[in-house]
Amino acid sequence: MKKQTVTIAVAMVTFMGCGTSGDDAGDPLGSWNEGAAKQSIIEFVESVTDPASPAFVAPAERIAVFDNDGTLWAEQPMYFQLAFAIDRVRALSAEHPEWSDQDPFRAVLSGDPDALGGLTEHDLVEIVTLTHSGMTTAEFRTVVAEWLATARHPRFDRPYSALAYQPMLEVLDYLRANGFKTFIVSGGGIDFMRVFTEEIYGIPPEQVVGSVGKTTVETRDGRPVLVKQPGIDFIDDKEGKPIGIDRFIGRRPIAAFGNSDGDLAMLQYTAAGLGAQLMVYVHHDDTVREWAYDRESHIGRLDAGLDEAHERGWTVVSMKNDWKKVFGFEDGGE
Repeated sequence: MKKQTVTIAVAMVTFMGCGTSGDDAGDPLGSWNEGAAKQSIIEFVESVTDPASPAFVAPAERIAVFDNDGTLWAEQPMYFQLAFAIDRVRALSAEHPEWSDQDPFRAVLSGDPDALGGLTEHDLVEIVTLTHSGMTTAEFRTVVAEWLATARHPRFDRPYSALAYQPMLEVLDYLRANGFKTFIVSGGGIDFMRVFTEEIYGIPPEQVVGSVGKTTVETRDGRPVLVKQPGIDFIDDKEGKPIGIDRFIGRRPIAAFGNSDGDLAMLQYTAAGLGAQLMVYVHHDDTVREWAYDRESHIGRLDAGLDEAHERGWTVVSMKNDWKKVFGFEDGGE
């Protein structure tokens, strides 16, 4: 359904979300197979945290940034925030009977995959605009939380929160245990992600950088509230990611994790710093446990970034070969 530009589309209208220990005792990355990818992470962390190492980095400078969709949790068959927006159209349709005869809402309400596949970028913008504005930020957080508590992923029939990658949860824990501060830097909506990031990843709301929509202050019942409006203040995608890092974090990262060309500028910005750096791409190449896609994908396209990673010796993680398991529920949990 989605075109390459949908990441930007969703981000533009977002105006308008805890790690666990490894499987093996004593191994902080127990869900990782032994190999170059796992070793590159461990060697980097050991080098920058050892006071005797020439690569030592003071704790205040140990900043690690992570893309969200496709890096920390799944992004197929569509970005989860877009799935939320589509579900919101359906939930609100009883209040808007006219939608059954209006595009693009008619396509959403029909449930026809072909009709959904024909939605344009403009259609997607209109859908997300409708579902992400016109309410207070507190109301929006409640709606997102309720959706996360009830919605099920179409392939796995589990809550979307269960689609977080177990090996990446271990990386987050491992970095924090070694004095790193972990941030999400994503093209998704900041208000959407802040609902769940602390519970799922152990990353508090103030350490989430995302696309920011227009918001106004209104007085309701004698109290000031923030109201989400149509419009966009900042798109945190592609070249916007280094800008977002500088604007909201104020320190250049020494470690960056992504999965698509949308993350390339963030990895390049990290690599341009002084001292030791770690740049990691998560490569989706597991057709059995997840999905396989890269250069030709309309979602999470990894083309220029894959070439640059190989040319510059960055770490490319193979889901198929480097991860013992992808999701925590592979052990029988939720």
